[in-house]
Amino acid sequence: MIEAFGNGMSKALLFDIDGTLANTDPLHLKAFNQVLGPRGHVFDHTRFSRELQGFANASIGERFLPGETVERRAAILGEKEEVFRSLVAGQIEPLPGLMALLDRADAAGIPMVAVTNAPRLNAELLLSGLGITQRFKAIVIGDELAYGKPHPLPYQEGLRCVGGSAAASIAFEDSRSGVQSATAAGIPTIGIRTSLNHADLVGAGAVTSASAFDDPELLARLTAAMAW
Repeated sequence: MIEAFGNGMSKALLFDIDGTLANTDPLHLKAFNQVLGPRGHVFDHTRFSRELQGFANASIGERFLPGETVERRAAILGEKEEVFRSLVAGQIEPLPGLMALLDRADAAGIPMVAVTNAPRLNAELLLSGLGITQRFKAIVIGDELAYGKPHPLPYQEGLRCVGGSAAASIAFEDSRSGVQSATAAGIPTIGIRTSLNHADLVGAGAVTSASAFDDPELLARLTAAMAW
């Protein structure tokens, strides 16, 4: 349980970006349909959350563009990311309670890391659009590592960047692959219900879920875990 964290261990908060800091998944869905729809792949919300959400573009390309070269897959999915960035520009709003939570973590001296499978351009655009880039000690990009989510490596790297202890830290995720990545790294993970429901998130390994960062139960757990 989160409440049982030991004292003296290095704490950290680790956040996914898309769908966790801001509810950007509807725009990703629209961008995927615009680019992959003409190639025979159309997604509704359910299929998006199961087959696209939280996965790195390399694995998406392997699955949905098997007849293309690696370079061509990258170009097609790069086009999707350009569409997404054009859709999201000026429309980035933080999830309720996010800014207050970041303020509390800063005041308590608890380092924060962003851990994402999104391309770096997307990650930087979203963090900049939210005005929170400087809050994070590191931005870990799954595609820049040997393995992205759901492998534990991205979250292991996030902990390494700040000297965090997995058991004393907390991760926030909205996708199955993200929850699986964080929990495989040994980090108690809270699911954020922007796309998936409580049962889906807990089924993937989350210790609990919250609608947003102003959820009273979430705040109580964080107060107990982080001792702030």
